[in-house]
Order: sequence, then C-alpha cells, then structure tokens
Amino acid sequence: MQLLTTIHVVLSLIGIASGFLVIFQMIGGKTLGGLNAVFLATTILTSVTGFFFPISKLTPGLVIGAISLVILAISLFALYSKQLAGGWRTTYVVTAVLAQFFNVLVLIVQSFQKIPALHAHAPTDDAPIVKICQLAALVLCIVLGIFAARNFKTAAA
Repeated sequence: MQLLTTIHVVLSLIGIASGFLVIFQMIGGKTLGGLNAVFLATTILTSVTGFFFPISKLTPGLVIGAISLVILAISLFALYSKQLAGGWRTTYVVTAVLAQFFNVLVLIVQSFQKIPALHAHAPTDDAPIVKICQLAALVLCIVLGIFAARNFKTAAA
C-alpha cells in the first residue's frame, strides 16, 4: 500500500506542476507540446490510481476522481479528435483547467489531513481554513482559465 501511495502522490504532484506550466503556456499563447502530454497522462493516472486504494464507502475523493476522468476524456477528445478546431480549443482550455482545479482541490484536502502542522489548524475537512484555501484555488483557476482561454484562442487565429 505504501508503494501505491507513493506512486499516486508523485503522479499527482507531477500533474499539478505540469498543469500549471501548461496553463501558463496557454496564457502565453504558445502551442502545446510534450509538457501537455505529461500533464494529461499524470492527471489521468492520478485519478485511476486513486481507485486502487481500499474502498469501503463513497468519498468525495472518489467522486472527484470519477468526474475528473470524464472531464479528461472530453479534453482528450477536443485535443486529439477535434484537434482544437473552433470551439474545441476553448473546450480544451476549460476542461484542462477544471482537471487542474480538481487536482489542487484534492491536494489541499490531503495536505490538511496528512501534514501534521496543517492538520493541527484544521482537524476536519470542514474547517474554515480548508474552505478558504479551496475558494482561493477556485478563484485562481477561474482567473487563469479566463486568461488562458482568451490568449490561447487568440494565438490560434
């Protein structure tokens, strides 16, 4: 179980780091390259490996993982089947940023659960500081998503 946890966490952190870099590429109006493939692959694998842990009940993490896989399927369709043509470019940006938000959302919750210094300030997932961090992540992803959609679309024209 420790190996699975390590793999899951490493995939998640690579997905989050590469996700922000991809978003900044889109904001900069740059074309997507290999880093985008890293983001998509690690984000998909993060969600998939989350289902390998023992499941005794339906948790928010499982729900987010399932939704993320649907969102990522749409991203893959927009990118590879539709090749970002027309409105599919915006669809890709929205779904990629949404998948990134889900990764960050889970990171926040897991950090407050597993890191003793953070857990001391928020012994439950409903603690105000956890909600504030989640709201800050949401606002950040919305703002980045708006800039990415505007600039990435403009770069294609």
